[in-house]
Amino acid sequence: MPGTCTRRVFLSGLPALGILGAPGSGQAVPSEAKRYPDPATEFEVVRLTDPAHTSRLPGYYNRAVSHRGNFLLYTSDRGGAPQAYRMDLKTFESRQITEAGALLPSSLVLATDEKAFHFADGSTVFTGNLSNLRHKPVYDAPAGFEIRGLAASDDTTHLFVVENSSNIWGLRAVRLVGNGPAGAVESTEPISDPMPRPKRAGILYRRGGELWLTNYDGAQNHRLRVAAGGVGPALWSSDGRTVFYLNFPEGGKALNNIREFDPDTNEDRPVANTSQYVHFGRNADSTVFAGASGSKAAPYILLLVRSVKRELALCEHRASDPTQAAPIFAPNSQRVFFQSDRHGKMAIYSVRVERFVDETES
Repeated sequence: MPGTCTRRVFLSGLPALGILGAPGSGQAVPSEAKRYPDPATEFEVVRLTDPAHTSRLPGYYNRAVSHRGNFLLYTSDRGGAPQAYRMDLKTFESRQITEAGALLPSSLVLATDEKAFHFADGSTVFTGNLSNLRHKPVYDAPAGFEIRGLAASDDTTHLFVVENSSNIWGLRAVRLVGNGPAGAVESTEPISDPMPRPKRAGILYRRGGELWLTNYDGAQNHRLRVAAGGVGPALWSSDGRTVFYLNFPEGGKALNNIREFDPDTNEDRPVANTSQYVHFGRNADSTVFAGASGSKAAPYILLLVRSVKRELALCEHRASDPTQAAPIFAPNSQRVFFQSDRHGKMAIYSVRVERFVDETES
């Protein structure tokens, strides 16, 4: 196991913090959506936000879209400072749901029950109510630490906070309800991309350029022995049994490929080669993947059907940094969302894929 890692286990529960008043005006924002045929494929693309201001999806590992695909959570600085918004995906109208002083865009998380959401504002993590927009602080980072990431368990019992101070990085489990485990791991290497394991008390995360897995209490913290080469974005399967990840072969001559790793058996197997994906997402049953190609000649968002290992180009993303395109599926697999600065500042885009992908349960 390369490098060194110190571990401190914290057994503290949920801080006794009070509920605050409505954080924002709840101001409604008219639709900014614009439909256009993609120049390369002629499939209809909907640009959901105005590229005159910067709008972003949450971290690719966080839930952003409601179960039935009715609404989307995202952040935008249309009012000056970044704030969180809820967009109705039928009317494309939005409503501001935070009034944060220093919102971390990647930290926005839609809770599994779709009644609540979580976000980091400065050194504090908040839980908000989507109905009345009231919110309460649930965690404060230690003095001198900055919050760099946030994720939520699928059973809503825990939040996972990435925090940093100088050259010390930490991943902390914060218990929201019950008497379950809560702890932390620390490293001198950068920590990012916290990904709770569905249906199990574990969390996958990136440490340096590698994937690590730990229990909620910080025990059994270890590096995953995945295939040789660079490790790109990773995602749990919906049942939490395996991890899908992008493999970047050494030497740069072979194709970037999607692989699947089983942490319980250490089995690592190929899924499919790709058109040089630099980011990807999976649908609810992992039968179809959406990828963002890093090719300058073909800067596409593509669908990859796992069973036949064939791709379909949906549209061009033309993001100046293809890794930022970060495509995700709606939970019902009927839309793909991505982001790009092709028309100005970063904006959010959507493509319907019901003609190509069966509807799924999530």
